[in-house]
Amino acid sequence: MLNHPTYSAPSPEPETLETEPIDAPRSWQAELGKLLTKAAALCVEHDIEVESFMKTAWSAYLEARPGMRDYLEEMQLRTQLEEIRLAGRMGQA
Repeated sequence: MLNHPTYSAPSPEPETLETEPIDAPRSWQAELGKLLTKAAALCVEHDIEVESFMKTAWSAYLEARPGMRDYLEEMQLRTQLEEIRLAGRMGQA
């Protein structure tokens, strides 16, 4: 089983000497954790299976990275062709 880092809430925003809040930039990790927590809660609320949640998250990730799906498919095809060549079932071109 994989160990995933535990999400912890961001620390309170820093304040000036006059105790007025400073707009501190939110880290992408904190934002990601917040969004994933919301998405997971929605899935639980609507009885969505974890496999479906993970599949949808993976699809969204691939859609957000143009060319990644094609790259992964090409790498998989290259690996399969190499395995066929090593097994002697296809001549080397």
